Amino acid sequence: MSDTARPVGATDSKAVRRADAVDERLGIYRLAGPYIRKVFPDHWSFMIGEIALYSFVVLLLSGVFLTFFFEPSMSEVVYDGSYVPLQGIHMSEAYASTLDISFDVRGGLLIRQIHHWSALIFIAALFVHMFRHFFTGSFRKPREVNWLFGFLLLVLAMLNGFLGYSLPDDLLSGTGLRIAEGVILAIPVVGTYLQFFAFGGEFPGDDAIPRLFTLHVLLVPAIMVALVTVHLILVFYHKHTQFPGPGRTEDNVVGQPFLPVYTAKAGGFFFVVFGVTALLGGLAQINPIWAYGPYHPGQVSAGSQPDWYIGFLEGALRLMPNWEANAFGHTVSFNVLVPAVIVPGLMFTLLGAYPWIEAWITGDRREHHLLDRPRNMPVRTGLGVAWIAAYGVLWVCGSNDIIATHFHLSINTITWAGRIAFFVAPVVAYVVTVRWCKGLQLRDRDKVLHGRETGIVKKLPHGEFVEVHEPLDPVRRHILTAHEQYEPFVADPLADENGVARRVTAGQRLRVRLSHWYFADQVRKPTPARPRQLSDAASEADRPAAEQRSRM
Repeated sequence: MSDTARPVGATDSKAVRRADAVDERLGIYRLAGPYIRKVFPDHWSFMIGEIALYSFVVLLLSGVFLTFFFEPSMSEVVYDGSYVPLQGIHMSEAYASTLDISFDVRGGLLIRQIHHWSALIFIAALFVHMFRHFFTGSFRKPREVNWLFGFLLLVLAMLNGFLGYSLPDDLLSGTGLRIAEGVILAIPVVGTYLQFFAFGGEFPGDDAIPRLFTLHVLLVPAIMVALVTVHLILVFYHKHTQFPGPGRTEDNVVGQPFLPVYTAKAGGFFFVVFGVTALLGGLAQINPIWAYGPYHPGQVSAGSQPDWYIGFLEGALRLMPNWEANAFGHTVSFNVLVPAVIVPGLMFTLLGAYPWIEAWITGDRREHHLLDRPRNMPVRTGLGVAWIAAYGVLWVCGSNDIIATHFHLSINTITWAGRIAFFVAPVVAYVVTVRWCKGLQLRDRDKVLHGRETGIVKKLPHGEFVEVHEPLDPVRRHILTAHEQYEPFVADPLADENGVARRVTAGQRLRVRLSHWYFADQVRKPTPARPRQLSDAASEADRPAAEQRSRM
């Protein structure tokens, strides 16, 4: 309030005066004013993105602590720390400093494990958050670019997780780094150049850990922080999506204001996420590098397994047959190139480009702020589940040796089963999901037309037994009928109004076919008149028998 508008005798508190002084110099309120009362919907699924954000904050905080004590050097030293079994062993400074963090730095092991657990939770939350957006269609216009930013954030998180996993230079992480070197070398033409750029010479070289450290703590996190910032700005700019419901339209948002309700909930939820992560870091051991020993190129730890988000690459490498080809004096290792570069490249490229693919197939260029129920878009939901099934098969097969030893099975049998399942499981998952979604749509349609089953059976005057149905309340009826009914894309007529033949390209014909496949065999939702007619008939059947007899 300005001095001229302040009532006579009124005085501001010291806190208010200080806040006004800051605002006069920085203009914070004028800039943030329109967003302070911005409304956020209240739905549990939106908290998944918050879990990812808060895990990222924990990652940054714990990572800063670890950089104070970690030595990113491959210079050889003789260990003389507190862990007796490794005393006198030659190892890199990186491995020795990680041991010191674990055993000699107060709280070091706790922070190490919090850092590792938060990385796993962060990537898991990103996956779930991204598929929540996928299955509900929130990636549609105008949020395609924000989807792309989230996709890049996921890819960078997986990359940075692998880089951090490799820094301790223990036998397990060194084995994974050796596999990464083989993948780089399998890239035709530029593979050897990339390998020398990454490792500074022949593997393992002397520069791998310092270069990975620079990427892990500086370059990749800086890009990720920028992506998170832009991602959140676009969420504010585009306004939040919401599920259909009474009073919710494409032009409004129903929920709680950013201040003070949402910020209070978000602050409390941050401490919940941080507390769970700290609990895991204190009670659940992870990555005990002292049990593996320092990395040596001539050794491989038995039963080695990477972190879960890299397991699908390990599985793809294990499933691929040993195919190679020689051309112009060079060997092309398809056994590494296909599973480690081409297959994941196709899977993640299709995932990142899906908003534009769906928009092209459906021809829908409108803005969307209301979310779809996954059952109402069966093909999209089926494609998402098929992608998860393919990823899951590769992930499971990354442990084919562990499965073979624990269940006393043939590793060759497991490998062949994985090869078949990689092609069959996504198809089966797609078909089952589409049929399941359409079954749920039919069930919703039946509820709208006939009401909810009550379990009460009555006998009509003519001897027929019927179950009494209770009509849905208006809120539930609105939710079940609020979705749009899309129509397949229709190409232009073969001839214009003057009878001149139009040229139909192969792309247009493909688009028509894909659109009809995308919206094939739709379950039509009831029209406003149809439910009333059938509900009247249902109420007549549900009317007490005595009342029906009195009307006869």
